[in-house]
Amino acid sequence: MTEAFYEPLGDGRFRSTEHTAGPWDPNSQHAGPPAALLGRALERCDPREATMLSRVTFEILGPVPVAEVEVESRVLRPGRTVELLEAELHAGGRTVMTARGWRLPFTSASAAGDGASPPPERPGERTPPPHDFGYGHAVEFRFARGHWHEAGPATVWTRLAVAVVAGEPPSPLQRVLAVADSGNGVSAVLGWDDWLFINPELTVHVLRPPEGEWVVLDAATTIAAEGAAVARSVLSDERGPVAYGSQSLLVAPR
Repeated sequence: MTEAFYEPLGDGRFRSTEHTAGPWDPNSQHAGPPAALLGRALERCDPREATMLSRVTFEILGPVPVAEVEVESRVLRPGRTVELLEAELHAGGRTVMTARGWRLPFTSASAAGDGASPPPERPGERTPPPHDFGYGHAVEFRFARGHWHEAGPATVWTRLAVAVVAGEPPSPLQRVLAVADSGNGVSAVLGWDDWLFINPELTVHVLRPPEGEWVVLDAATTIAAEGAAVARSVLSDERGPVAYGSQSLLVAPR
């Protein structure tokens, strides 16, 4: 098996590997790998020096099959200072996922405000996934607080065990996006065996690129009776927060 989520086929096409498979259906991808792949496309879209993607929103329009996919990107709103980029993921003749990201210039402002606390110490042992699925083994999870089978907020150190695209080291942004969609899973408040908690979207606000291979996911899920559900997360490296994520959730019995 290729040690990557995707194998490049040329012309924006990729073969999805078994590492992309999610927990709900072995034939459908976890949203983390396609989010990272779309993030890669945004990074490569008419690149400009001294800029970064500060906010990326993903719309998950349907299940992403573990199959051949195609990516395209464009500058949706050009500008001398601020630009809006868009990328689309296609599979089986339909658009299955989109991403829009605001690209901003780096600033000369000094650090201020809250969010500077470093995460708890990294545990020494890996925590196995709750089910046997490709993505669960392609990412190393080490829980500092909570557990897969412990309901409630959780803090977990994560590290990609495979590349996003074969033959390429993942960029810092790709490392963040590959695990940001796991906030609802690590902080589940209902049992995996009885409930689905699937997100149709993911929004990530990026503060700065992470340093190193590890990304810490500190997540919590809230479900309102007869209302909506949301999972929110802080993503950090060893120095402190690098991004904030949120997911709207569809919660339903299995």
